[in-house]
Amino acid sequence: MSNQLIKDHKDLKVYQKAFFAAMEIFELSKKFPQEEKYSLTDQIRRSSRSVCANLAEAWRKRRYQAAFLAKLNDCEAEAAETQTWLDFAIKCQYLDSETGQKILAIYDEVLSILVKIINNPNPWLFKP
Repeated sequence: MSNQLIKDHKDLKVYQKAFFAAMEIFELSKKFPQEEKYSLTDQIRRSSRSVCANLAEAWRKRRYQAAFLAKLNDCEAEAAETQTWLDFAIKCQYLDSETGQKILAIYDEVLSILVKIINNPNPWLFKP
């Protein structure tokens, strides 16, 4: 992943992947049972959206390595939480396995990119 021609967080491939996955989750979760409204449905929507929100915040905190890394770590945690909720949705048969596995694979990609940036943040830091 290169930081060339990136004007804001929306240009990041990791953001685009996370946003796509969050929107897929939103659409799919509309079919979850009503009794899951205040548990699984809300949790999976919240955590998937939080990955994107934390990426936006991380992008704006690039002046300070510690703050940048903290937000990226939050992204990583929210992506992993989303995977856990996806596992529950698959196991409870709210999502078919194939669809669930496709979304889980997107989060594997998101997590891989996040770990790479966390392990080497210097190219991403803002240098006035």
